[in-house]
Amino acid sequence: MLEIRNLALPLDFGLEGGEGIARAAIARVLGVKPAALGGVRLMRRSVDARKKAHVRFVGTFAVDVPDAVERRVLARPSKGPARISAYEEPTPYRVADVSNTDAPRPIVVGFGPAGMFAALVLAQAGMRPIVLERGDDAHARTKAVRAFEEGGALDAESNVQFGEGGAGTFSDGKLTTNIKDPRCRTVLEAFAAAGAPEEILWKAKPHIGTDLLPDIVANLRFRIESLGGEVRFRARMTKLPMRDGAVCGVGVRDGRTGEECTIPARDVIVACGHSARDTFRMIHGRGFVFERKPFAMGVRLEHPQKLVDSIQYGPAAGHPALGAADYKLAVHLPSGRGVYTFCMCPGGQVVCAASEEGGVCVNGMSRFARDGANANAALLVEVKPGDLPGDDVFAGIELQRRVEAAAYRAGGGDYRAPAQTLGDFLEGKGAADPPQTVVPTYARGVAWCDLHDVLPEFIVDAIREAMPLLDAKMRGFGDPDAVLTAVEARSSSPVRIVRDRATLQARLRDTQGASGCAVGVAADRAESEAAEVSFAGRTEVGRTGLFPAGEGAGYAGGIMSAAVDGMRAAEAVIAQYAEG
Repeated sequence: MLEIRNLALPLDFGLEGGEGIARAAIARVLGVKPAALGGVRLMRRSVDARKKAHVRFVGTFAVDVPDAVERRVLARPSKGPARISAYEEPTPYRVADVSNTDAPRPIVVGFGPAGMFAALVLAQAGMRPIVLERGDDAHARTKAVRAFEEGGALDAESNVQFGEGGAGTFSDGKLTTNIKDPRCRTVLEAFAAAGAPEEILWKAKPHIGTDLLPDIVANLRFRIESLGGEVRFRARMTKLPMRDGAVCGVGVRDGRTGEECTIPARDVIVACGHSARDTFRMIHGRGFVFERKPFAMGVRLEHPQKLVDSIQYGPAAGHPALGAADYKLAVHLPSGRGVYTFCMCPGGQVVCAASEEGGVCVNGMSRFARDGANANAALLVEVKPGDLPGDDVFAGIELQRRVEAAAYRAGGGDYRAPAQTLGDFLEGKGAADPPQTVVPTYARGVAWCDLHDVLPEFIVDAIREAMPLLDAKMRGFGDPDAVLTAVEARSSSPVRIVRDRATLQARLRDTQGASGCAVGVAADRAESEAAEVSFAGRTEVGRTGLFPAGEGAGYAGGIMSAAVDGMRAAEAVIAQYAEG
């Protein structure tokens, strides 16, 4: 079998019946007749739009050919841009079976991408994990989000940030990543097996769509449960009992009844997401090391999708094989501060992403078809630890809260979002008339105002300085009629839970000070002590039993990287019990 990379193909290849176009192109490259080809499998397809007059697809294929043809082709030097090599099947992902361990069942806190894939790997290893998710299952959560969008009260436990699937469930389900890790393929295959469109396995920029994700993440849960795992919704971790510097249980509050209990535990994966601010403070209070990390804040920027298509694809815009165009832009200012776009949602909408009373926060999403009138993306400014006052490790979270509260007030105090046209923002005009070409998509409505009164001065200055540079990279990006909606504050976590590079376990500031099983009531103490006794003899020096993972813990930036990090955390748990 041969692998052919960098094969240029016309846009019609992306239409129904396009396989014949690919077979003919492959045959030409190999110097054989199309009839000599066996099976042809598309491995990857990307769009090459560098030349607007000649937009095309570029593909990678695995091709069955007779042995004699394979030997002949591999023996000669490649000609032209296409590259030919022997095809090698990727190594299947496997984990050790540790179902015979007598350790308590591991606990996974949070059921976003990191927690979901951590739980899946633990379940595959036979460890029967218990997952605690403070929000609802995906379908109940969708109802809660829709009710809030329609003007209802905010559910602080089940919203765009919290619930099955995490924040990614309401952000288009983009599966792109900059990391190079073989586990990425495993994540894509798991999503496809759970019902995601097959095209995610070969598109260069795969996405699932917010409309499809609820069923898909539910199917992943069913898979975990079929392997012995358990997922508890409306279950929030409130305490972290410890003994001799290591976790010995998890205190849990039932969000429906208010009842609390402690689950014995030796291994706890914390994948709580970037908005679990109360959870961060609780873990920090137990003596674990946190540090500030760079994050970003800014706005959502909306353009007409047809404008973006025209800019990116030129005369090819509107071709049915292309779909809605996207973009990704970044500049570094002379000051050294970065300004960039993030989570670009073609044909999408701006969503209500608040998770705390009295704060407005926005995000973006697209449905699978990406057929909305507007394109939107976060336009973000880098916030460095040195931008924050004092030495409080949570100063970044407090900055997020202050800006979200300012956005709430500017929007009128009813979760409308403050908005301004880009032209007015750049000229410092303050509130003005609505734009002529963009209808804002934020569901609860916008309040036209001066965003200089909402955003910190250094963010305003950075956006104003960066916009001409961004427009130079993508002519038309600086359209004065584009709409800025504030505030985008949750693109990443402002803190990191420091972990050991080898074991992936969280580090304690003072292991002696963190000893003792502080769970509050005698019954909880007895449960925690029972957990320790049940696995006597396996207490390692420096072991804490807490495995921070994913975006909230500061180790990922998107669905794919968070899922991979969750897998790595699960592998670290499993490695403690695997033979050899």
